[in-house]
Amino acid sequence: MRGVARAPASCGELAQGLLGELHVMVTCPIDLYSAATVVLREGTGQIHGPGLCPKAVQAVALTLDRFSLDGLDAALSIDSPIPRGKGMASSTADIVASVAATGAALGRATGAELEADIALMVEPSDGTMLPGIALFDHVQGRVRRNLGDPPPISVLVLEFDQRVDTVAFNLIDRTAALGRRSESFRESLSLIEAGIATADTELIGRGASLSASTYQDVVAKPELPQVFALADAAGAVGVNVAHSGTVAGMLFDEDAERVEWAAAQARLRLPGVRAVHRHRLIGGGVATLD
Repeated sequence: MRGVARAPASCGELAQGLLGELHVMVTCPIDLYSAATVVLREGTGQIHGPGLCPKAVQAVALTLDRFSLDGLDAALSIDSPIPRGKGMASSTADIVASVAATGAALGRATGAELEADIALMVEPSDGTMLPGIALFDHVQGRVRRNLGDPPPISVLVLEFDQRVDTVAFNLIDRTAALGRRSESFRESLSLIEAGIATADTELIGRGASLSASTYQDVVAKPELPQVFALADAAGAVGVNVAHSGTVAGMLFDEDAERVEWAAAQARLRLPGVRAVHRHRLIGGGVATLD
C-alpha cells in the first residue's frame, strides 16, 4: 500500500499575535512544497524514515494510531526543497504531507482538521494545511477560520543566513509583550480580512506590514528597516515576516518587472541575504498525488 501527498511551505505569516488569550497567526502559504511518500505493509509497527525528519516519522505513527492500525510497518520518504530553520513551515509541511500520504496509503481521507490535530500533537504548527488564507491558533488549534482565497500576489522571499530553532523559540513566553500589542494585531487582522474579502492587495500588504513592524518590539529583525526601504523603492504593496523565523517577504501585485528588479537589488543592498526566491501566495491545503 502506497500513498503520496504534498503540502505547501509558507513565507512566514501575514500576521501573528494575540486574540484574547490565544496565540494566532494568519497563514501565508506559497507555491513551494514538501512531498511525502509512505509505503505500508503488514508487520510489527516499525516506522522508518529520514533521520532529519523525526517529526514526520512521529506523524506517521500518530496517523496509524488514529486509525487503530499501529501494527503496520511504514517506510517514509520526504522530498522537500523548503529551507529549514527559516520560518517557512518546513516541519509543518513534512508533517501534514506525511499524515495525508499515510491516509492515502490506507485508502482513507485525512482532511485538514485531522492533519491540524496531528501536527499540533507533534509541535506548535503553521496553519498551511487549512484551505485558503486562514486564521489559526498555532499552539492549541482552538481557532481555525478560513478567511478566503488570496488575490494574485507575488511573494519575493528573502532568506537570511540566520536559523531559528522553532521548538526552543516557542518555549519562551511572549504573552505579555504580545498582549501590549493586541490592538495593533487586531488592526492588522482587520486590514487583511478586508483585503481578502475585496481582493485588495494593498490592504493585505498594509496589514502584513503593520504586523511585521509591530513585532519588531517583540523579536527584533535588524535587517527589517532596509527591507521596508527596498520594498518602498520597488513599489511593493507590503512586507511580511516569519515572526518566529528569519525570512521576510515583499508582497507585490502580479508585476514581474518590479519583482525582478527587487530581487536583483536585494542581493546588492541587503547584507546577510543568502537567497532570494520568487513565489506566489496561494490557498493552503494538502493534496494527495497519484
